[in-house]
Amino acid sequence: MSPAFVITGLLWLSMAGLAYALARRAAYWRVGRATPAGAFGVANLFTIPKRYFVDLHHVVARDPYIAKTHVATAGGAIAALALVFVNYGLAIYSPWLDKLIGVAAVTMLIGAVFVWRRRRDQRAMPARLSRGPWNTLPWLLGSFALGLTLLAVVPSAAASGFVAVIIAALIAIGAFAMTVGAARGGPMKHALAGLLHLAFHPRQERFRAGAGQTDQPGAVPPTALKMPELDAREYGVGKPVEFRWNQLLSFDACVQCGKCEAACPAFAAGQPLNPKKLIQDLVTGMVGGTDAAYAGSPTPGIALGKHGGQPELPIVSGLIEADTLWSCTTCRACVQECPMLIEHVDAIVDMRRNRTLTEGDLPGKAPEVLANLRETGSAGGYDIAARYDWAVDLNARIAERGKPVDVLLVAGEGAFDMRYQRTLRALVKVLNRAGIDYAVLGPNETDTGDVARRLGDEATFQRMAKRLIATLDGLNFKRIVTADPHVMHSLRNEYRALGTRYTVQHHTSLLAELVQSGKLSPKASAALADKRITYHDPCYLGRYNGETEAPRRALKSIGIKVVEMERHGMRGRCCGGGGGAPLTDIPGKARIPDLRMADAREVGAEIVAVGCPNCTAMLEGVVGPRPEVLDVAELVAAALE
Repeated sequence: MSPAFVITGLLWLSMAGLAYALARRAAYWRVGRATPAGAFGVANLFTIPKRYFVDLHHVVARDPYIAKTHVATAGGAIAALALVFVNYGLAIYSPWLDKLIGVAAVTMLIGAVFVWRRRRDQRAMPARLSRGPWNTLPWLLGSFALGLTLLAVVPSAAASGFVAVIIAALIAIGAFAMTVGAARGGPMKHALAGLLHLAFHPRQERFRAGAGQTDQPGAVPPTALKMPELDAREYGVGKPVEFRWNQLLSFDACVQCGKCEAACPAFAAGQPLNPKKLIQDLVTGMVGGTDAAYAGSPTPGIALGKHGGQPELPIVSGLIEADTLWSCTTCRACVQECPMLIEHVDAIVDMRRNRTLTEGDLPGKAPEVLANLRETGSAGGYDIAARYDWAVDLNARIAERGKPVDVLLVAGEGAFDMRYQRTLRALVKVLNRAGIDYAVLGPNETDTGDVARRLGDEATFQRMAKRLIATLDGLNFKRIVTADPHVMHSLRNEYRALGTRYTVQHHTSLLAELVQSGKLSPKASAALADKRITYHDPCYLGRYNGETEAPRRALKSIGIKVVEMERHGMRGRCCGGGGGAPLTDIPGKARIPDLRMADAREVGAEIVAVGCPNCTAMLEGVVGPRPEVLDVAELVAAALE
């Protein structure tokens, strides 16, 4: 039998294997809940090329080595498979197509060699990478590529008998890993699930140009949590089957690269959270079994082999410990780094909602804070009429019905804290100096509900949001300014699902704008300008809202040269203050703010500039010798004196 007929047979056998793999994995995804009617259709499949070559590779390209490797391996494989299908599936048997198959196969082989090279030295191999089956993957891919290369270069006369068997065996080994191996949950399932995940991603808004800028009030921006239908008894996720089917699909797309693990502040602090392991646990719960075969870094403090689950069994604590869910700061560093665009934070909040809304099971001070929000409108249980007592001597006008104002200043929950009041006072002094027509929200300001939502109490969030919206809608203003990124994110993004559309600006953006327009001419003193100053990016300003340059422009405008920490901008390290983490207070081997302050010490910083009250509180809580922590508004105000 000629090698051509053998390859044709292998091709159609592989196609059958691919169909089997798809059917097998799809059976697991289908146990999940349905998506809203009409949310997805066949047309979504046509979005894959753009999302693969643009959106996905935009993330992969941050690591040049693996980006080039992925282009060679995946690109070579796709091209080779397409050409094999044309030449052998359609029985063309063209020598010229064989040559093209050879070029694609060599490209894939080179990529497989680079994959192997990174894993060759186990001691030098990044700890974030999974071992086990992933270490054999380069050999399987290389086998497939080598077989196709030999098919293209070995003359037809020589490609018979034993040589033909060798070629067929090499191709078959790789094809088996890509089909049946994927069906069984092997490494190559990420390729199959990953492509479909791009088409049916739970957050389609991530791929829409200008998704965060749309004027549609109800449009959900890419970083806003989606609003569940409480009236339809959507109370979060307590079992794997309660995830939507496309969320289960997204978990299967995980390539176990561990970039989420390396970025996670809770994992770095030794708290019981590893986002990569979390996603793999959810895959285990989807298909049934235990975590004994997991080949990556374990969750800190939790041994492998002691947890397992089934689609219909509770996730906590058979599959995942409750402390794992409460360790998350919702900083989105994992989502930012994930090359497969998986939404870890959405999954965690979904599971938190179930713990909060159905079980009432929250650790630490979280129950007390939620009770305070419901009863007083303040997380600390304060009299909300006292929220602006710090401004009584600053001639800050209080917003009133029927009296228009350009800027409405919303302070947020931190206004009850004496340290944050220093920031607010500095900001108001700057506004007064610039002659801005502003007013503070006043005694009717209630909490935005951000903390309640991150803790899973969606009911309290919606109640708080509607209450604050009613207050805001009774006033006449052009834009809202706040020094709290969490307040900004709620008002700007998350309230849209309730039908609102506010123009909301972070105070550092306003400060930079005032200097640029000439309304302010600050100049730092020589003593301040000579200090080494670094800037810490708040997660809810940077990753959630994409604002990293305005604070730096504001600092630069007063003559300060920012010394950057290694992790800054969209990849900055979290301070540990988001997601209700300070309230749940899950112990670890270190504290997240201590790690961040160590970053500042590494660059010799004498001052850490911040733009968030949570960051200020967390970083100032670091004990021992450390840089001074000052808000950007404080530095600008000082430069005006």
